[in-house]
Amino acid sequence: MISKILKYLTVTFLVIFAGSCKNTPNYLSKKLDSNWTFKAIKDSVWLKAIVPGSVHTDLIANQIIKDPFYRLNEKNVQWVDKQDWEYQTSFTVEKTLFEKDVIELDFKGLDTYASIFLNNQLILETNNMFVGYKIDCKKHLKQGENSLKIIFKSPIQKGLEKRNQLGYQLPNAVNDQSENGGLGKKQVAVFSRKAGYHFGWDWGPRLVSSGIWKEIKLNAWNKANITDIYIQQNQLSKKEASLNAQIEIMATNPFSSQITILVDNENTITQNVDLKKGSNKIKIPIRIKKPKLWWTNGLGSQKLYTITTKLHQQEKTLAVDSKKIGLKTLEVVQDKDSIGESFYFKLNGHPVFMKGANYIPQDVFLNRVTRNDYQKIIKNMVDANFNMIRVWGGGIYEKDLFYDLCDENGILVWQDFMFACAMYPGDTSFLKNVKKEAEYNVKRLRNHTSIALWCGNNENLTAWKNWGWINEVKNTQDDKIVDTIWKGYQDVFHTILPKVVQELDNDTFYWASSPTSARGKDATLTSGDYHYWKVWGQQAPLTTFNTYIPRFMSEYGFQSFPEFKAVKQYTTQEDWSIYSDVMKSHQRSPIGNKNIEMYMKSWYKTPKDFESFLYVSQLLQAKAMKIAIEAHRRNMPYCMGSLYWQINDCWPVASWSSIDYYGNWKASHYKVKELYAPVKTLFFKTDNTINIHIVSDYLTDTKAKLHLKLINFKGEILNQTEAEITVKANSSKIYLNLKDEEFTKKHNLKEVLLVSELMLPDQTILDESMYYFKEPNKLNLTKPTLSYTVKLVSKKEVLLQTSTNTLAKNVRFSTSLQGHFSNNYFDVLPNKTHSISFTSAKEINVEEFKQTLTTTSLINTY
Repeated sequence: MISKILKYLTVTFLVIFAGSCKNTPNYLSKKLDSNWTFKAIKDSVWLKAIVPGSVHTDLIANQIIKDPFYRLNEKNVQWVDKQDWEYQTSFTVEKTLFEKDVIELDFKGLDTYASIFLNNQLILETNNMFVGYKIDCKKHLKQGENSLKIIFKSPIQKGLEKRNQLGYQLPNAVNDQSENGGLGKKQVAVFSRKAGYHFGWDWGPRLVSSGIWKEIKLNAWNKANITDIYIQQNQLSKKEASLNAQIEIMATNPFSSQITILVDNENTITQNVDLKKGSNKIKIPIRIKKPKLWWTNGLGSQKLYTITTKLHQQEKTLAVDSKKIGLKTLEVVQDKDSIGESFYFKLNGHPVFMKGANYIPQDVFLNRVTRNDYQKIIKNMVDANFNMIRVWGGGIYEKDLFYDLCDENGILVWQDFMFACAMYPGDTSFLKNVKKEAEYNVKRLRNHTSIALWCGNNENLTAWKNWGWINEVKNTQDDKIVDTIWKGYQDVFHTILPKVVQELDNDTFYWASSPTSARGKDATLTSGDYHYWKVWGQQAPLTTFNTYIPRFMSEYGFQSFPEFKAVKQYTTQEDWSIYSDVMKSHQRSPIGNKNIEMYMKSWYKTPKDFESFLYVSQLLQAKAMKIAIEAHRRNMPYCMGSLYWQINDCWPVASWSSIDYYGNWKASHYKVKELYAPVKTLFFKTDNTINIHIVSDYLTDTKAKLHLKLINFKGEILNQTEAEITVKANSSKIYLNLKDEEFTKKHNLKEVLLVSELMLPDQTILDESMYYFKEPNKLNLTKPTLSYTVKLVSKKEVLLQTSTNTLAKNVRFSTSLQGHFSNNYFDVLPNKTHSISFTSAKEINVEEFKQTLTTTSLINTY
């Protein structure tokens, strides 16, 4: 049986924010993004500022501080967060705008403790980075020039105040790098509703900034304005989609008007409405005949219907809101079974294995993340066959653009609320602030089809139960404080957040904590979701990924270093040792570099130099990802999700990311692309048998020929077999068993490998996979003679075709030109031509490309 909560989750829908209340003669809007200056409160000299922005980036631009990402510069800028900062600008209010009935200032994002003065009048004080603020300001404005000033209080000083006022001590929030910030053990991150990762994490620096991190607008309108639209899907069938538009309108006075709703520019309905002064809530049904469904990446298209809502009086348009919606059904299914309880996503009636990763903000300084950066990271997900991304709870509720792109590209979002790895205050003012934050963001994001799940927090519950915090509080305080802290947890994650989701987005599933087996209950392998960190955290062998199989794996991972050309961007030659001060600083896991070195000894020969070590660390990470992802996919439908930690970085660092800060794909991201393919052949050895599994995400059966051959490193075929098979839809199944010794016929296992080809009836290769009988450090590799040709395909793309006389293991192509290889770090088999492409945003000069092209392979690291 699906749980009671899930019974409400039968249908969800998509709305992509496409610009609310477009400028009309009745509605005017202007950005306040020019003429800004800033200074520390104690200083007298004003400096140029960029808005949106941050204190740190403005200090960098004015050459007051050096790049905190370079070498050890982070340590020299810890004074910044102890200061109060002031920003100011002036702007002109034209007569046409000033004569509007309502004029409001719209602050999309202020980080964090801001006092706002308009023409020297205090109009607003803020205390939450994650909330936008609108304030009617006409009475403080004048026609002509006006002044706007914002004072940002130090988040550290405010945090210390709140810490002292709480009356008890919260457990040690392990990721708050208070000592790096000169605060000793006085951790303050949890007291402010601000991005937790700004205070440091085990992959990020401590750079606690302040500033205007999102745009500021001045909006003006007459009579009425559409303030919100929530399009709720009631029923969905092949014949019809039944929707309900819940429209909020603010009116200055009572009057009669009309609302017209268009679907894909076709007039669907016009309804007369009588508006009262103040807030009006109106419901209008919408019906779409023969609806086209929205599917995740790899399963179908992402049809988007444009729904336009117009508020008008006869021929005069007062307000317009245009959105794009997609139609789907989505359930999170938790059925009891003989082992425990399932946990999987059912899309349009089909169970879907979720493939993806965890996502953190793309930069410490959020204003530096461009539209192109968002487009690139989503494309990286799509190209690697993702269908889900988890927006992790120590960062931010992402900008609308992020969810727009997920909607358009079929990427479901597991959305955490912004709480992670800590226990939080439970006082009245904190809880009130949390409620405001939840309501704002659920309302802002609920209309995106990509929102698949709301999750209360990341690892707060498992930390409380398993990290020694309860005993820590008992031993240093008393049982009463234990109860107080736990009550604060329950108030937020078992009362406030689920109530907000139920009231504002009751079609979407709420999950109190990740990982957990049920609300308030610790994580298990037999129900709920799971984070597996015995590999890495407890130094368990990589092969234990094969035995720790949960119902849904929402976190696991393994570290690597960025490639050498990336490391050179934040180091000098004297830093080129993994144990140099700079390399240790750009590694925030206290066991990180030693762990990589320790695991590497089990799988690879000791690399000959620093550059080789970086390269082999990426092969090691890819190996870990391969073992884990294959285990998860092999064990579907028991396990129905694999979200690794993590896809990206927020600064240049050795971390668990599969794409480094500069956008370079590591070996692991290329491997993930292969492992997340819709159809994949997987080898798994048990005793003396090699089982050949094939997993398929397709929703229909696939007829194919499975061709398996044993070859030596010169490419000679030593044995082979083939079978006509039908790959079953949406399943994982063993299609062939090989007796190890019989098939290999006593060949030297250090010099042979298995190659499988899955071929469609038209001879198209659906999948090619390889299996080595020995670890890489035991293979008898010989130096290959690698040759390649380069051909211009278009102005911005070249085709490389490469071949070798003997096995070339983990071949990596590299160039100084900016661009992306379609494949890399791959094995080149002899007697075969391998083709990859290189694309660039700029036109490619073939001769220049050839001159900068270099190759390496595993044997070059010996």
